[in-house]
Order: sequence, then structure tokens, then C-alpha cells
Amino acid sequence: MTETAAALRTVAHNVRAARVRAGLSLEELGRRAQVSKGALVGLEKAQGNPNLATLVRLADTLGISVSALMQGPSEGRVRVVAFDDVAPLWTGEQGGEARLVLTTTGPAPVEVWRWRLEPGEEYPSHPHQTGVVETVSVTAGRMTLVVDGVEHAVEAGQTATFDGDAPHAYRGAGAETCSLIMTVHLPPGPR
Repeated sequence: MTETAAALRTVAHNVRAARVRAGLSLEELGRRAQVSKGALVGLEKAQGNPNLATLVRLADTLGISVSALMQGPSEGRVRVVAFDDVAPLWTGEQGGEARLVLTTTGPAPVEVWRWRLEPGEEYPSHPHQTGVVETVSVTAGRMTLVVDGVEHAVEAGQTATFDGDAPHAYRGAGAETCSLIMTVHLPPGPR
């Protein structure tokens, strides 16, 4: 079995388990997450190729992290993740990428992402569920953070934070590649 097929089987299992835990039908999850029932049926059968936006909408609707949809069982008390072991969940037209490195466990998980944005490259994000807080720390280059239509310049050595329930986008700025670490702080999920 290829690595991609194994990852898709994990996502399929986790989406179905979270949907059942939440007491949602395929139709209701699809309506709330704005994903077609056909796509959900395929996803739960480990078929198709869901993009990052679809996974984010499903995770937000289910009240869990994106990585909770993607990760298998816990491996122990300490988890070390190598950058190259994590496949990009988003790849930009100019070569930028976003990798979900890991998500902490507990009642209010935190996702840790590594992003690379080329100059002018942009990733628009739909608003997340209420209570999500994002933090971006630029480690090299510059970016423009757009939150609710307002642009904010963030340069190497600077960190910005914002409520993720507003429309937002990340855009590479300047003449060099922008590297950043983003954390997504999720509100406590259903118990």
C-alpha cells in the first residue's frame, strides 16, 4: 500500500469516527461543512483527494484539528516529527507550501504549521470556528497578513496573532521567500 493510500485510509476512518461521535449524517456534515455528500461518501471510502480547504472545513465543523483527521494512534509521551516526513497539504502555484507538522493533544489542541510563501503568492483562508486563534511568526523574508480585508506587514523576527473566525489570507511580500511558523489554537472540543 502506498503512503498516500495509507494516509487517505486514516483520514477516511477519522472523518467517519468524528462524524458518528458528533451524531451527524453525511448530509448534515456536508451541509455544515459545504462539502458535497458525494465527496464525503468517497472520502469515507478512502477515495478521492481532499484538498486543504476541504479538510479545514470538515475539521472546523467537527470541532477537531486538521491533524486529528490525519493522524493515526498516539505513539507515546514524546513525539518528534521530521520536516521531510510530513507531506505538504497546500502547494502554491509558485512553489510555496504549507505543512502541518503536528498537533498537540488535550482539550484545546494547537496545530503547528510550517509555511513557505514565494513573493506575491497568496493563500486565502475561509473563517474558522469561533474561538480559533492563529499566530504567525516570520523566520525569513516578509509577508502580508490580511485579516478581514485589512493588510498587516509582518517581517522576519516579528509575530502576529489574530482571531481566526474572520476571513484571512497569507501573502508573500518583498523579493525573497517568506518562511513562517504558524500555530492554530483550537478551542476545547466536545467531550
